[in-house]
Amino acid sequence: MTIRVGLTGGIGSGKTMVSKEFERLGIPVIDTDRIAHELTAPHSLLLARIADEFGPGVVRDGVLNRDALRQQVFADKAQRRRLEAILHPVIRDEVDRLAAQSDADYCIIVVPLLVEARFQDLVDRVLVVTAPKLKRIQWLKRRSGLSEPEIDRIMSAQATDAERLSVADDRIDNDGGLSALTAQVERLHQSYLALAAATGWPASCTKDPG
Repeated sequence: MTIRVGLTGGIGSGKTMVSKEFERLGIPVIDTDRIAHELTAPHSLLLARIADEFGPGVVRDGVLNRDALRQQVFADKAQRRRLEAILHPVIRDEVDRLAAQSDADYCIIVVPLLVEARFQDLVDRVLVVTAPKLKRIQWLKRRSGLSEPEIDRIMSAQATDAERLSVADDRIDNDGGLSALTAQVERLHQSYLALAAATGWPASCTKDPG
């Protein structure tokens, strides 16, 4: 059985950088954001359900208008819960299916809202990426063009670092350069391989469907 490591962290903390470092080491990565994009592709059943639930304004030319939907749900907690009720069960099923197919000693499952969505039961370990707030804001401004008030609204809607770390087994501090990040990933990589060997979870095993 493959060990499932749930990778999470606040927006702009560096989760993508960390997941790419694990991929560089040959570790499979399952990204729930990527799954959500695939599940809401044009003409998909989930896209139709979202349009029915939130109105035609969240779909433009048959494509999900993610900016419009994000603004709508971030402004209203009840609407955010309605969206999660549509997406999360299907995402969970897809994560479970992909992880069960893995023959690696461990895999990384990227779940930005792991704490908020209570996805802890899908993983065996939780890895939290942290970064200074100012660094996160500066990086998000460059990457996305969001204003600081918009970034603050998104951050305030997410769990705090303290809440994430309260369920964490492992932590990466993204407060230095890429070399420091890489070194932390490589240490954890060796730790996870050792854990897989010590617990007798060989890569040849598959998850018991029962």
